Amino acid sequence: MRVHFSSAALALALAAAFPAAAIGAGAVPATQQQSQAQRDIAAFVRSEMQERQIPGLQLAVIQHGKVVLSRNFGVASLQYQVPVTDASLFSINSATKAFAGVAVMQLVQEGKIDLAAPIGQYLKGLPPAWQTVTVTQLLNHTSGLPDVLDQRSGKLVGPQPDDAAAAWTAVQALPVEAQPGERYRYNQTNYVLLAQLIELQGGQPFTAFIQRRQFDVAGMPHSGFGDAKDVVANKASSYVLDRGGKGYRNVIEDFPVFMRAGAGINSNTGELANWLVALQSGRLLAPASVKRLWQPTSLNDGKPAAWALGWPTIGRDAHRAVAGIGGGRSAFYVYPDDGLAIVILSNLAGGQPEQLIDTVAGFYLPALRQQRGGAYAAHLLRQQAASAGFDGLDKKLAAIRRQHGLSAPTEDDLNAWGYRLLGRQQPKQAAAVFQLGVQLYPQGANGHDSLAEAYEADGAKAQAIAHYRRSLELDPGNTHATERLRVLGAN
Repeated sequence: MRVHFSSAALALALAAAFPAAAIGAGAVPATQQQSQAQRDIAAFVRSEMQERQIPGLQLAVIQHGKVVLSRNFGVASLQYQVPVTDASLFSINSATKAFAGVAVMQLVQEGKIDLAAPIGQYLKGLPPAWQTVTVTQLLNHTSGLPDVLDQRSGKLVGPQPDDAAAAWTAVQALPVEAQPGERYRYNQTNYVLLAQLIELQGGQPFTAFIQRRQFDVAGMPHSGFGDAKDVVANKASSYVLDRGGKGYRNVIEDFPVFMRAGAGINSNTGELANWLVALQSGRLLAPASVKRLWQPTSLNDGKPAAWALGWPTIGRDAHRAVAGIGGGRSAFYVYPDDGLAIVILSNLAGGQPEQLIDTVAGFYLPALRQQRGGAYAAHLLRQQAASAGFDGLDKKLAAIRRQHGLSAPTEDDLNAWGYRLLGRQQPKQAAAVFQLGVQLYPQGANGHDSLAEAYEADGAKAQAIAHYRRSLELDPGNTHATERLRVLGAN
């Protein structure tokens, strides 16, 4: 079912999503609410919500085991204009995998699972090529196994896309895609096997294990598993933007029971904060097990893998983080060396709140802000462009960086902003943003391709051709630039 808004109605819906009165204070003391940093965080989040068209969002900051900031923004339901409150529950989608990682480590701690053991040691009847995959390789998505979920269609593999048993039979008949440990590929089959492993070694259904061993222990009375077929009290509706960003469509969430180690938890920032505190305080795992849970893993050739044990790793020289990221709508980062964690939940698939987390963290970690402050610089630059125009963006950015001690926006920061402008039929403004990107990152083939696209949309054919050609010089494999040059008659 589609939820359509005219331009005027959409503007009203967005205005309703971001009123100052919609920001709840949660458990934060009144004296802290007035701090400049918290006002700046709220302004940043509201700006990003409006820019990304996110209807509703929750934010929590946990520092040294205590929630120091808890805020609610916008609406949980566009249809009924229900505001987001502390009680609102959001789908965390694939961030559920972090809970599966903790469950595996709980059984490792009890001597019931060996991370280095092949899965065939525990689960019988698997195809021979599957049996040598280790538990770690399932957790970090380096198994090389075929995926039970077709990533193109979003449906289960096999002739009956709604039949879980048929899909599981079908995927086991597919060839493996790589040798175990050879390469990273995100894969739902891995977590179906991990659910079976947890059920076998834990002696109870996966969802019951998580309820009893994590939700109940951490203090998460309202969190649980469910999708669109389930009645979930206080559940925020889930949306995706319609084409061109002119309205919203309802997301019909479907998390089959046999795949719920990979997705399916509904929770809120307050209860996820309880879980993170319980995890780091020794109530769910011993400190040594938590350290192992978040330890980076490697491929066979020694290169780093993208995930730890159920948690994506955010690798960098300082202020490392581990994460739970789900559906482009919900995310949490833990900064283990800094005593900090950030949780952002939203109800817009594709809103990508994980892109906001380092900026929020930078208000508590000044060194991280200097290192990863580009998104905040882009936010401040957008504000200036909205009020003073898009001329001289390079000079505006230089002044912002000097004043606030920020790094430059990344190529991705600028690219995302430019494409949002293109989606709003503002090609001249988009071109100005892409020009800044090319100026900052002149060797970026993607930046030149994006700038060419904006020029093409604005009818500036010669400039479009020049930048498509430059993009091809930098990346001869750029098929988009090749095709656009053919269309423009400039082969």
